Amino acid sequence: MSTTSPSSLVRSVIAAVPLLLQLVVVDAQGASSLPKIRILATGGTIAGAQAKGQDAGYKAGSFNVDDLINAVPTLKHLAVITGEQVVDIGSQDMNNEVWLQLAKRVNAALAQSDVDGVIITHGTDTMEETSYFLNLVTKSDKPVVMVGSMRPATAIGADGPANLYNGVAVATHPGAKGRGVLVLLNDEIHYAREITKTNSTQLDTFKSPNRGKAGMTNAGRVYWYDPLAAKHTSRTVFSVQGMDQLPRVEIFYAHANMGRDFIDHAVKLGVKGIVIAGVGDGNMTRVAVDGLQEAVKKGVAVVRSSRTGSGITDRNVELNDDKLGFIASIELNAQMARVLLMLGLTKTRDTDALQKLFYEY
Repeated sequence: MSTTSPSSLVRSVIAAVPLLLQLVVVDAQGASSLPKIRILATGGTIAGAQAKGQDAGYKAGSFNVDDLINAVPTLKHLAVITGEQVVDIGSQDMNNEVWLQLAKRVNAALAQSDVDGVIITHGTDTMEETSYFLNLVTKSDKPVVMVGSMRPATAIGADGPANLYNGVAVATHPGAKGRGVLVLLNDEIHYAREITKTNSTQLDTFKSPNRGKAGMTNAGRVYWYDPLAAKHTSRTVFSVQGMDQLPRVEIFYAHANMGRDFIDHAVKLGVKGIVIAGVGDGNMTRVAVDGLQEAVKKGVAVVRSSRTGSGITDRNVELNDDKLGFIASIELNAQMARVLLMLGLTKTRDTDALQKLFYEY
């Protein structure tokens, strides 16, 4: 039976020290060469928890940003990750104040030399609105990717971890730079301007019906399609710097037998803008048109969009926008038209100038 003397053991350990130090240096160099990604968490289903495993309902925002990061340990192979909890809400409670807060945090993070991109975790209910708002006010070409999930973190087959992993893969990909704010769910990459939520429960809920997806992911691999044509991020005229509120803009959904009572009441409340989710190509009842025409005369900006979910609502089709003083939303649905109108009203109240924004953005 052979034995090792204490002196031999010491010599062996000393001999191994240079190799260990070399491994540490290699690991440090590997970590330092990885992109630096900041995750800004806002709550939502991706951080939700069920009371029981079989429950359809859940409490949004039950887990914090560190929980989300720790649930996907392989993120460390893609990037150096840091996290920040901005708010902790379900996205149905998203509001203008949180938008301004989030936008300022995004811009502050992207302005740091040690941040190469930002991930935002967010509920899917209003993700299209938040992403489009950020698409208009983010002042950087660095990647910004929003991720969420359709199933809470405690559900069987929870989709949040995969979405977060692929979101980081997208944010670290060279092709993401300069594409504006992106949304990643269900292995699909969408432009913030193009998406809409189309299903209340299915994983493939987000669609880009007019111009199509920005790309696809597959186990962290990223494939890009055509770039976005509309102006965005660093190329917009909008900024949240020094802004603490947004003009009030409301949406009204057109339907058979639509009246004007709520339109008149909104004007009395002092709204600055009204968006109509119109039938067909942005149309509505004659009485509603009359109410909106009076609203325009009182200084309220009125935008026509369509409730159909896709297509173009162009000027002077079905209704004479020139005569009525209305604005056509072009490709934007009602919820996105509201976002652009709010920001547009911080710049101008001129109808022609506002219409120009809908052509450009």
